Amino acid sequence: MARRTKKLVIYTDGACSGNPGPGGWGALMLYAGREKELYGGEPDSTNNRMEMLAAIKALESLKPGYAGEIELWTDSKYLKDGITKWIVGWKQRGWKKADKKPVLNMDLWKRLDAVVQGKTIDWLWVKGHAGDPGNERADALANKGVPRRKD
Repeated sequence: MARRTKKLVIYTDGACSGNPGPGGWGALMLYAGREKELYGGEPDSTNNRMEMLAAIKALESLKPGYAGEIELWTDSKYLKDGITKWIVGWKQRGWKKADKKPVLNMDLWKRLDAVVQGKTIDWLWVKGHAGDPGNERADALANKGVPRRKD
């Protein structure tokens, strides 16, 4: 009988009230019938930074040495393409884009690059605000993380 492997499924999303503005990130983690919700925010950020931070925080929350398969869903093509396509060239060029300008959000790209090392991650894109239950929950968590002004 074939051994059944369990896969960790993560949905991430970012939100910003203004861009830049107060931002939130959220992650829904699903594994073997269990769920974990993570969210947080920053008073001054951008949507792209929050999308990245959602993935970073979710992956950083794993136990050290976690080696299981991960399926990470994002509605951010910036995040998905950055980590699966562009990052190789950026690193080869000393964290510069093809036009020789510095990579935007370099601090988070370096942090994400470090946290993915040694992990098997299938980066998947999902259309945002289209009814996908995992994406909708991650979106709600991201919005929950947006710091609210105290008037």
